[in-house]
Amino acid sequence: MIVVNTETIPGRRITEVLGLVQGNTIRAKHVGRDIAAGFKNLIGGELKGYTELLTEARRQATERMLAQARQLGADAIVNVRFTTSSITSGAAELYAYGTAVKLAPPDKDYAPQTATAYADEVSHG
Repeated sequence: MIVVNTETIPGRRITEVLGLVQGNTIRAKHVGRDIAAGFKNLIGGELKGYTELLTEARRQATERMLAQARQLGADAIVNVRFTTSSITSGAAELYAYGTAVKLAPPDKDYAPQTATAYADEVSHG
């Protein structure tokens, strides 16, 4: 499946917009990571424990978004975005979302088309 953070996929025409797909995960802080982060705050540097935590959360949220797109029969997800939010003290949500679409076969001479342009084209017939 093609996953992009742009509205178009070069050489591919969007034939159907299937709708919003999303995936999320909520992760809690780990006491051991908090202690290590406290020391790093004193001397500076990357908080590797938190980097690993966010990398895993991003992977899981993306996998859930992809599963939802597969259920819809999508060929691609365009306009993919990630966002985070604090849920409670010590827990945060990572949310991935995008637009699931069906694509025509590759065509090197085709000019890209956005999902919005496709929806306008369909509604104005």
